[in-house]
Amino acid sequence: IFYDHGEHIWGGPPGSPEEDGDRFVEIWNLVFMQFDQQPDGTRVNLPKPSIDTGMGLERVAAVLQGVHNNYDVDLFQSLIAASVELTGVKAEGDALPSHRVIADHLRSTSFLIADGVTPSNEGRGYVLRRIMRRAMRHAYLLGANEPLMPRLAPVLVQEMGGHYGELKRAEATIVETLRQEEERFRRTLGRGMTLLDEATENLKDGDVLSGDTAFKLYDTYGFPLDLTQDAVRAKGLTVDTVAFEAAMDAQRTRAREHWTGSGEKAVAAEWFTIKDQIGASEFVGYDHLNAQAHAQYIVQDGEGVQEAHAGDTVEVVFEKTSFYPEGGGQAGDTGVVDFIHGHGRVLDTQKQAGDLIVHRIEIVEGVLKIGDKAELQVDPIKRKTTRSNHSAAHLLHAALKNVLGPHVAQKGQLVDAERMRFDFSHGGPVTAEEIEAIEAEVNAVILQNQAAAIKLMSPDAAIEEGAVALFGEKYGDEVRVLSLGT
Repeated sequence: IFYDHGEHIWGGPPGSPEEDGDRFVEIWNLVFMQFDQQPDGTRVNLPKPSIDTGMGLERVAAVLQGVHNNYDVDLFQSLIAASVELTGVKAEGDALPSHRVIADHLRSTSFLIADGVTPSNEGRGYVLRRIMRRAMRHAYLLGANEPLMPRLAPVLVQEMGGHYGELKRAEATIVETLRQEEERFRRTLGRGMTLLDEATENLKDGDVLSGDTAFKLYDTYGFPLDLTQDAVRAKGLTVDTVAFEAAMDAQRTRAREHWTGSGEKAVAAEWFTIKDQIGASEFVGYDHLNAQAHAQYIVQDGEGVQEAHAGDTVEVVFEKTSFYPEGGGQAGDTGVVDFIHGHGRVLDTQKQAGDLIVHRIEIVEGVLKIGDKAELQVDPIKRKTTRSNHSAAHLLHAALKNVLGPHVAQKGQLVDAERMRFDFSHGGPVTAEEIEAIEAEVNAVILQNQAAAIKLMSPDAAIEEGAVALFGEKYGDEVRVLSLGT
């Protein structure tokens, strides 16, 4: 569906020379999904053909609000107005695109952070960092002397937090993440822009910026390639991406030469194949330390085998187990396993392919074959101390938020039978007085010596009761809620 904004708006219908204008704007389309195209070009009918409908929310809002640009709808205008107020630069002329980029990227980065993504140099974290830094460059172009993005985030939460509760719950984390990232980038942004200006001052329209310069901007000053491309595009320049990628490949080669990997990622895909064959594992360890099950799959040195003998160390999957797999920072259970023709030690328990529980077993005596019945026994002392340390991690998390502020977010943890380590985000060093207050709060709950209460409920009900939802965690229809102390 194309909407005609009227003759007073320049532009023509699709296929005409003026199709890039804003008069005729597509606000809705339908995608008919019928075939799966093979590498050789042939097409296979999908088992369930479907029709996907795509509607542009801002485009429909523009029609309903009588404006002709997505950035003129009310959601964007409030953010742009706040950006204008904080920078003192009107949204007109060369400054208009900067205000629009900041408003758009603030929204996308805030939702990503609320969903548990944190800035990093790889994967989705790098996608977030690229978006953030592009907006931060535009804040620099507007002359903002202080970090701008964290000051705009509360405006976004006020606008959209009513419909998207995750924004309200994560507001402190969003603000702190934006502040830390913008402060970090500002330390190199100015020097990087100076290098870019010097490298382009003698270039003319149509010239190409060297890949080596683009790589130096990336490697030394933290400029993602698309940020550099965006910066030189305004001068009519392009970037030598072939040379840039060659420099990147050389850096990756150097990194590989200094790194010895575990090989785990190389075989990760195989576990999905195994799960397709035997199905997911059933975990019964919340209620029982022992379980009876049958060996469904045995892996030795990355290959499936039919049996394992004394002296072998293998990975074994049973249809059900009482062994808790490593997850959420908690170490996997250890223990023993007895089977028809011998016994073994469970050295570790891991989760693969989402919900396949894999036991790393040293065969002490006899032979274990696929199909053999086994008695699985978790080490009760280690389970108890690990559980206590895990409870301590929850208490510490709550105390950190109470003492340091609601912006504190968990970034990782290690919990086993020996100790507990908790990683968290905070804008500065923790003082001796704050450490004392945190310890006092945790110990006060422990000294109450009250039994922990566990309830099963929906994620929304748990959050309403005050449970802390960890950003980045995906919850099912039902969650276990642990309550400690009064």
